[in-house]
Amino acid sequence: MDEISASLKSWASILDPATRQQAERTASMPFIYPYLALMPDAHLGKGATVGSVIPTVGAIMPAAVGVDIGCGMHAVRVALTARDVRRRGGLGRLRELIERRVPLSAGRYNKQITGDQTRARITELENLAGADSAEGIAPNWRLQLGSLGSGNHFIEVSLDEQDRVWLFLHSGSRGVGNKLATRHIVIAQRRCADRRITLPDRDLAYLEEGDPAFDDYIRDLRWAQHFALLNRQEMMDRVIDAVCAWYADDVAQLESVQCHHNYTAREQHYGADVWLSRKGAIDAHGGVPGLVPGSMGTRSYVVVGRGNEVALYSSPHGAGREYSRTAARKRFTRAELDAAMDGIEWRRTNAFLDEIPAAYKPIDQVMRDSADLVEIRHTLRQIVNVKGD
Repeated sequence: MDEISASLKSWASILDPATRQQAERTASMPFIYPYLALMPDAHLGKGATVGSVIPTVGAIMPAAVGVDIGCGMHAVRVALTARDVRRRGGLGRLRELIERRVPLSAGRYNKQITGDQTRARITELENLAGADSAEGIAPNWRLQLGSLGSGNHFIEVSLDEQDRVWLFLHSGSRGVGNKLATRHIVIAQRRCADRRITLPDRDLAYLEEGDPAFDDYIRDLRWAQHFALLNRQEMMDRVIDAVCAWYADDVAQLESVQCHHNYTAREQHYGADVWLSRKGAIDAHGGVPGLVPGSMGTRSYVVVGRGNEVALYSSPHGAGREYSRTAARKRFTRAELDAAMDGIEWRRTNAFLDEIPAAYKPIDQVMRDSADLVEIRHTLRQIVNVKGD
């Protein structure tokens, strides 16, 4: 751990100057308590650094939570092994079955609502506070449930160190969460502008407790976080259905882990009740299970928190970018992407060039930096990768 200042601690051995400066700006906000913690995967984000843990008293910065409210991971171990996979074969067909069941890419959603479980999840969301906000800003939110998105969101079939099959996916609150977050970021910026508050970055605009706008944000935030959780559950059901169709038999679920990594929760740290915003970080309280995915084509990890108080009971959420999407497309080639994905079933396309593993920090280094934050329970290697354009 590197104590950069009294208000900023870092667990990142790879930290470029721009990311450090951005974190320092966020850490300078007067309501940060006790300090901002940078995780090993820290990199530049919108307003606040991705891979940062931000405890605040009496205020929240909506952009510091992020626009993909509730983004996170879901993993399920099923009763299949590498031997079953080899015997069945046809991983290309499995990928296609998954792609047909789960809408992929930005702006692509379900055409209709089918299935009792889907309807039950929608009813649950309709009955939550915040549903009216979602309805007003994205009337099609019901059709978004069970859809993946694009960028670094994915669905994977992987094998662990014992050659057992895991289903692994990464997604968030989709378009409805993005629109809700954007609305509240704008409101926070207007509030600060009206009060002539000088900010080190306009995306660090904040809402204060006691302001009705703060309560509105917390309500919509919690709704979007729950939407994201149910979105991952819905997708996982469909992925399992695809696996059963491919295997031509029912496949039992043996173990499940689910976690947010873009969210805010009420927690206590160093004697104070704070709003803890994890922007690209997971809960790593002692004994809490979590998921840390690598980049496309690399290893991912099932972990359990070590309960590191100094790290604000948090750990990284993934590898963390080293190259922007534009820079990655200029720097790397399709041949390099093909080589990185050798032995993995994936949809071969130039659309994923900016997701090449070399565009990210080495996940092995991130996990070494995390040795006092989490314990590794399982190491997963991909055999099927599904992504949206």
